[in-house]
Amino acid sequence: MANVGVCEDDASVRRVVAEILRREDHTVTLAHTGSEALRLFGEAPLDVLVIDIGLPDADGRDVCQALRAAGQHAPVLFLTAKDSLTDLVSGFNAGGDDYLTKPFAIPELLVRVAALAQRHVAATPPTGLVLDPATFAVRHGVRSSTLTPTEFRLLAALTAHPGAVVRRRELVAAGWPMGAMVQENTIDSFVRRLRTKVDAVGSDVHIETVRGVGYVLR
Repeated sequence: MANVGVCEDDASVRRVVAEILRREDHTVTLAHTGSEALRLFGEAPLDVLVIDIGLPDADGRDVCQALRAAGQHAPVLFLTAKDSLTDLVSGFNAGGDDYLTKPFAIPELLVRVAALAQRHVAATPPTGLVLDPATFAVRHGVRSSTLTPTEFRLLAALTAHPGAVVRRRELVAAGWPMGAMVQENTIDSFVRRLRTKVDAVGSDVHIETVRGVGYVLR
């Protein structure tokens, strides 16, 4: 038995997935948009997340990153109609743990959820920064600042592991999930802008440089 969060905008698919999971004695929390998922799943005691990539208000991969930044580290199974290698890689780079293309077989979904539920991921304390995948913004209290999609993904990678060094290659994979040749000074430029925007929302966390390695959020 597991606590499973399901974010799927198609009502019929959402209903079927919830029904079959409950038949297996799983507890299910449902959301139909990225914003709702962030509100319901953020710090909830969930064992597995099932997230559709094609949500009406946000890309499911961005939702996953926002949830990681909020302190939710339950394994994520992405549902999607896209099955190209690029889509697979971008899903894993966004923090996903598994990938299931539509249409899918019910037994396969159940097996994958059960396998992910057995993984124990240590939770990390939230930083106080809230990432909104629908508007690409970062908030702290009542203040907010708009981010570009790349800034959003980079900040999400840092806030998902507060206190840990995120290597440059990990930031490249997160910031440019479709693949790109990224110069070191490009990363430095993005981090400088992120520092300004994090300071602008009144946060007391800072992005520190670990020379020759990467960056860490403290």
